[in-house]
Amino acid sequence: METRELRYFVAVAEELHFGRAAQRLGIAQPPLSRAISQLERRLGAALFQRTSRSVTLTEAGTVLLHEGRAALDAVEAAEHRARRAALAAAGEPSIVLATKAGASSQLLAKLLHAYAAEPGSVRVDVVLCGPGEQERLLRNGRVDVAILHQPFDDTAGFDTEELLTEGQFAVLPAGHVLTTSKDLHLNDLADVPDLPAPRWPGPDGTYMPGPGPEVQSHTQLLQLISLGRTLMVALDSCRSQLRDDVVAVPVVDAPAVTTVIAWPPHSRIRAVADLVRTSLCL
Repeated sequence: METRELRYFVAVAEELHFGRAAQRLGIAQPPLSRAISQLERRLGAALFQRTSRSVTLTEAGTVLLHEGRAALDAVEAAEHRARRAALAAAGEPSIVLATKAGASSQLLAKLLHAYAAEPGSVRVDVVLCGPGEQERLLRNGRVDVAILHQPFDDTAGFDTEELLTEGQFAVLPAGHVLTTSKDLHLNDLADVPDLPAPRWPGPDGTYMPGPGPEVQSHTQLLQLISLGRTLMVALDSCRSQLRDDVVAVPVVDAPAVTTVIAWPPHSRIRAVADLVRTSLCL
C-alpha cells in the first residue's frame, strides 16, 4: 500500500464526502474515486458504504482509518526527525518541546532553566499548543518531547515520567453569583446559562456547534471570562497567571490531573534523555 493511497483514504474517511476530500487534497474527484476503488479491490474489502446521500465507513474502513493514521504519523515523524538529525550533525543541535499554552508554566520554566545549566545542553524550542494538540505533534514527529496532562491527553504508546499531580479550580468572572461559594462541584458548572462553555477548534480548525464562544488562545479565553462570556476549569498551578478581574474557586470533585513528560519509546536523542533526567530532579 502506498503512502499516497493512505492519504487519499484518510481524507475521505475523515470528510465522509468525496468532493470535500478531493478539495482538501487539491485533486479532482474522479481520480480520487478511482484510487479508492483500486485500493478496495486490492484489499478485497469495501472500505465505504456509498449511497446517493451519504458515505459511511465499513468495519474494514474503520480499522484502516485507525491504522492508516498511525502509519501516516510514523512516516511524517521519520521525515521530521531525519531533518533534525541532519541539522544536529551539521552542528545545529536542538530539540522541540510541546506544551499546552497557559498550563504548567512555572514547572516548564524551572525545567528549562535547570536543563540549560546542564553540561552539553542544547537549544530547546518550545511550541505552545491548544488543548490536545501537543499529543498529536509528538505522534507525528513535529516535536521530540511534550508535557501532557492525564487523564485529558492520551499517553498510549509513549514513554512517560510523572512530574506533578494537582487539583482543579473554576475560573469565573469577578462578581458572578458562583464566586460567593467557598467551593464548587462539576454539576454546578454543567449548565450555567450566562456562562456557556468555550469551544476550541478541532484538528481540522473547525468548531463544534454550541452556544459558547469560539476561542483560540488562553489569553483570549481569560479576557472572555473577565467580560462575563464564559468560564473554564484549570489546574491549580495556573492560579499565578490569573487576572484581577477573574476569580478562582476550587472544584472539589474534579479529577486530579497528573502532569507528565512524554517522549517516543524509540527515541535515541541524547538531549531528550537529558531533559527527562533533569525533570525528575525538580
